[in-house]
Amino acid sequence: MSLPSRCLSWFLFSLLTLCSLGLAAEPLGDAAQVLHLLDYIAADYPATVAAGQVVDDGEYREQLEFLTHLQGLIVALPARPQRAELEQGLASLRTAVEQRRDGAEVAREARRLSAQLAVVYEVSQAPLITPDPARGAPLYAQHCSVCHGDSGAGDGPAGVGMEPPPRNLREQARMDRMSLYDLFNTLGQGIDGTDMPAFADQLDERQRWDLATYIAGLSADPSDVREPRFDIADLARLTPAEVAASQGAEAVAVFRAQRAQPPQVQRGPRQLLDYTASTLDKSLASYRDGDHEQAYDLSVAAYLEGFELVESSLDNLDADLRKDTEKSLMAYRQALRDGRPFAEAAQLLEVAKAKLNASADLLGGDGLSQSLSFVSSLLILLREGLEAILVLAAILAFLRNTGQQAAARSVHIGWGLAMVAGFATWALAAYFLNIGGAQRELMEGCTALFAAVMVLWLGVWMHDRRHAAAWQDYIERSLVSGGGRFGFAVLAFFSVYRELFEVILFYETLWLQAGPAGHGAVVAGAGVALVALVGLAWVILRGSAKLPLGLFFSINAALLCALSVVFAGHGVKALQEAGVLGTRPLPFFEFDWLGIHPDAYSLGAQAVALLAVALLYGRSRLAERRRAAQA
Repeated sequence: MSLPSRCLSWFLFSLLTLCSLGLAAEPLGDAAQVLHLLDYIAADYPATVAAGQVVDDGEYREQLEFLTHLQGLIVALPARPQRAELEQGLASLRTAVEQRRDGAEVAREARRLSAQLAVVYEVSQAPLITPDPARGAPLYAQHCSVCHGDSGAGDGPAGVGMEPPPRNLREQARMDRMSLYDLFNTLGQGIDGTDMPAFADQLDERQRWDLATYIAGLSADPSDVREPRFDIADLARLTPAEVAASQGAEAVAVFRAQRAQPPQVQRGPRQLLDYTASTLDKSLASYRDGDHEQAYDLSVAAYLEGFELVESSLDNLDADLRKDTEKSLMAYRQALRDGRPFAEAAQLLEVAKAKLNASADLLGGDGLSQSLSFVSSLLILLREGLEAILVLAAILAFLRNTGQQAAARSVHIGWGLAMVAGFATWALAAYFLNIGGAQRELMEGCTALFAAVMVLWLGVWMHDRRHAAAWQDYIERSLVSGGGRFGFAVLAFFSVYRELFEVILFYETLWLQAGPAGHGAVVAGAGVALVALVGLAWVILRGSAKLPLGLFFSINAALLCALSVVFAGHGVKALQEAGVLGTRPLPFFEFDWLGIHPDAYSLGAQAVALLAVALLYGRSRLAERRRAAQA
């Protein structure tokens, strides 16, 4: 079987491109910008004034410019009963700066005003998922070290000649006046008048929290980590200076260390579903404010980083509830995409959140039972691995039945490389590139569609060579020369790689949800599934040996063409989940294992695949008739 190398090169290039993309992150609203400027004043003003005298004229003038800008931003905020009080508080802050009052006094006033504004405009200052500085380290190396230096001392090569120069992130006095949220917000907003850019369009919310936590660790002593005494809300909202003032020097050392390495909590189903609900609320708020693109992006992130990670567990308890919840989330997302009225979108969101609450109640709090952990583990591997096993077993049976066992080595190399590539992609996603949910689905969707084309190609190819004479002619011309072996290896690679990356991510989430008590059940479920898949492959290989060659070719061809239709449905579904394609529900039955979903796009792709099968088989039939006529 000959496969044009340019097709493979094109696909690999596309896949690598997808891996390098960052999930587009949401731009922050005016309230977040006000918080950013207030916290910036609180952090930087104390160093500009001493004993009533200005010691840094440029920085002092910048503080006054920020205060002028803040007045316009607060007036432009949505009307609230407390807005007048905020305006008065800002006026008092400006007076204090103009009178060159003590830096600590001005910083406290700015922080007080910031906290008041966060309450009035319901700005969450804590992450929904506990930040991980290990995920932030590669982000710092990629985006920050060139200016701030590898150690954060502000001595990066790109910072030479910058005015003002890059901040020294190890300067404890200044970092003690900034909260973790301040760092997160600065990463999203950037700093006007400096070379510090906004990363909201490059890093998603979770990535910015991870990076902020890593930066906070540059000025902390990790040896001060002790028994947890601060929750994640306090670690994100408070500054070390505020903790020192209220609790003393010993407490502030612990606070610094813990905000640099927050105690990781189990990501149970309820936490993930709470993340989905909270992000959907942000999405609706953006839609209300007229930012439709932002609202849609948030609705995609809500699904991919929350609900999708508990789908497998929910499916094992109540498949209908899982389907209904997914449909309600997709309906809300499509309403945003279509620009439907706000009231209609809000009503669809209420339906979706009711389904999410029902799902959270069914999954039972923050952990999974051992039985559910076992069943979830079993079905994840069975469901995701079945199609790959069918393809591999069909190829190996084909090679054995045609006396070409030596070519099986290429197949084993192909799926072996897929295993390596799958784990390597997971490692890149987790520790280097921070591939988000949208990228995962893009990779799965593109790989599935590519596999659909290849499997269809192989099925028609087998059909064309189901007669002994045609097979012998192919052996002499192609397979022995190595071109066919390369094609088998490529098909084996993509059949396994298509599923493996997502399987690893599902198991990673399941492992966290199960907790230490359920780890044995997860391993047992995966072991049973693996044995079942190997048994299936053995049955196919053994059963196929008893079939006549022509009948065997015909059965294999039909199986592979059917799989191409299944892959087409799965591929389009993954692109819909990634937000690339919209949804158009139809009154049709659903069978997820066969890639059949009641949606116009998914069914349309499968119809195209069926049409391709019909056309290629028709071409094959015409070619046979011509050969028969010539004979």
